[in-house]
Amino acid sequence: MRQSLTIGLALLVLGIAIALSETFYTLDEGEQAVVVQFGRPVGEPVTVAGLHVKLPFVQEARRFEKRLLVWDGDPNQIPTKGREFIWVDTTARWRIADARKFLESVATEAGARSRLNDIIDSVVRDQVSGSELVELVRSATWEVPKGEVLEEVPAEVREELKKEVLRGREEITRTILAEARKVMPQYGIELVDVRIKRLDYIESVREKVYARMTSERKRIAARFRSEGEGRSAEILGTMEKELRQIRSTAYRQVQEVRGKADAEATRVYGAAYSADPEFYAFARTLETYKEGKHANSVVILTTDGDYYRYLKRSGPAPAAGTAGR
Repeated sequence: MRQSLTIGLALLVLGIAIALSETFYTLDEGEQAVVVQFGRPVGEPVTVAGLHVKLPFVQEARRFEKRLLVWDGDPNQIPTKGREFIWVDTTARWRIADARKFLESVATEAGARSRLNDIIDSVVRDQVSGSELVELVRSATWEVPKGEVLEEVPAEVREELKKEVLRGREEITRTILAEARKVMPQYGIELVDVRIKRLDYIESVREKVYARMTSERKRIAARFRSEGEGRSAEILGTMEKELRQIRSTAYRQVQEVRGKADAEATRVYGAAYSADPEFYAFARTLETYKEGKHANSVVILTTDGDYYRYLKRSGPAPAAGTAGR
């Protein structure tokens, strides 16, 4: 009897605990909930954090995020107004504004993302296909570059740079956000922001763009190389001119020094010749013998020649006692 009473009391306590757990539920600061009864929403969404009450067993609390949620779309290939095909990658931030309407329309976050894919992709496609590429990549505050930067680009690119930007990327993004927001309230969703994350050419166009960029860089490099070669030729020409001037000046100075030296030598030779002309003639005769072309030749001279005459004169004078002999 006592054992049966204990078991019954334990079951009663367990049933009360289960009933209490099914009656109370709690919400965090970043959560909100919708109470459903037999699958249908009952009452207004609960958005206040804390402890809340519901009917046990027949009601259920469906929890949803109150914080911002991220949506990242798949990149789409879209033609612009000018028929340039580009890849457009967009992202958005959204939140659940009306949890009950959200539950009734899309039920889950996965369903909401699917609906966002359809809505945002459609609006983005409309805006991109109705805009020029220059409007998508530039802001409304774009200013045309001036000076050498503009002169370095080819003529067709220069014309693109000079195009006036009427809307700009920011204005197009705001238009996308405004158009997409119009249909969001019926799903209980608040679209906070939409951004174009990336714009890029498709592969076939990208290869052509890269080829044109490579060609343009080569053209600029060739121009720089030509200017460098022209400058080098100018410097070398100036250097050769200065070198010729230096050589000419040095040659002139050498000739002046040499002329002065020859004049001085002539003057010295003249003075020496004037002092003893006969000895000078004898010395020149000896030099002529020495500098002759036939060094191994034998020259036969008579005793009456000038050479022997000078040798006889250069001998010692005769003594006084033998002078008459």
